[in-house]
Amino acid sequence: MNYRHAFHAGNFADVAKHAMLARLLLYLARKDAPFLYLDTHAGIGRYDLSGDEARRAGEWREGVARMETPLPGEAEALLAPWRAALAQERARFGPHAYPGSPALAQAMTRAGDRLLLCEKHSEDARALRQAMGRDRRVKTLDIDGWTGLNAFLPPKEKRGLALIDPPFEEKGEIARMADALIAAHRKWPGGVYAAWAPIKDERETRALGARIVAAGVTRVLWTEVVVGPAPDAAPRGGGPPMIGTAMAILNPPYTLEGEARILLPALAARLARGGPGRALVETLAGEAAATS
Repeated sequence: MNYRHAFHAGNFADVAKHAMLARLLLYLARKDAPFLYLDTHAGIGRYDLSGDEARRAGEWREGVARMETPLPGEAEALLAPWRAALAQERARFGPHAYPGSPALAQAMTRAGDRLLLCEKHSEDARALRQAMGRDRRVKTLDIDGWTGLNAFLPPKEKRGLALIDPPFEEKGEIARMADALIAAHRKWPGGVYAAWAPIKDERETRALGARIVAAGVTRVLWTEVVVGPAPDAAPRGGGPPMIGTAMAILNPPYTLEGEARILLPALAARLARGGPGRALVETLAGEAAATS
């Protein structure tokens, strides 16, 4: 596997994913009791958008670069936690800094919370440890994320969030993610899980949510932001380009669905490429699903 997220940092998928992650972290921090944040595919934690990889790919120009002006109405208020973390990152590391999910979680967690960050690639794991500094709340693990998801749940805190964000370089990753989520949920049914997936073929990606629900998981919020293909999108390896981003959230906070219905359409409109963009917010458990 040759995936390096530095080529994709700050792109439209990162913005949508991290905006939702910030809402989840904010909700968990509202209670005094500590919680665990588990990141199964953490990457290097922090990114320099002026670096060689980011400059060559240029994906951030259609992502975080479009977020300089406020979103309309209430959507901007819901984006505030992500904006605050981004501003903190830029204040510390310069105007081209972008916080990956570990840095976002580090900024939004409290003194008593705990962070476990898994990264399989040894070079990236070293960079991740350096990026996290001497924060005693944080433990970085040079380990396969799927192994980490199985090994570290349930946590001693009994509260927490697992972010599952693999590179999707291997065939069958949707099925693998579904199986891993189902197994983790059986071990720790009260945990919050946020599983990210790219949208290349909408039907194929939505199979993730269908498979989870079919296994008996009763509380699943499915979200999508579809922005369309880049004008110069050239399929790599014969595959289709990524047109959107999806997230399956197991045990979502009760406020999240309403927040997503406001925030995600605004992000889809702002990040759209060659069309209007669209968002989907769907409760997969229950008799009726709702769409926006």
